[in-house]
Amino acid sequence: MANEKKEKGFHHSHHHDPQEKKRQINRISRIVGHLEHIRKMIENDEDCSDVLVQISAVRSALNGLGKAIINEHITHCITHAIEDGDSSAVDEFKDAIQRYL
Repeated sequence: MANEKKEKGFHHSHHHDPQEKKRQINRISRIVGHLEHIRKMIENDEDCSDVLVQISAVRSALNGLGKAIINEHITHCITHAIEDGDSSAVDEFKDAIQRYL
């Protein structure tokens, strides 16, 4: 994937806030734990309606993580890329947003 980005001309560096990065990693850990719980629910033949509710909660948590990453990318990565003269970062971000949506 890194080679793909180089071939497309995306070379900006990423500047992430360490505290936000830690929050995102913690969110991922909670999501993984929640997914493990869903797996156990299915293994234990728990009610399908309850499983679907839990899947909905994971989907919501993933959407929240996505929003946090978008905000972080705009706040730090895009800002720094533009300051570094890398206007292609905006096009790359637009493409990523389209795929995300």
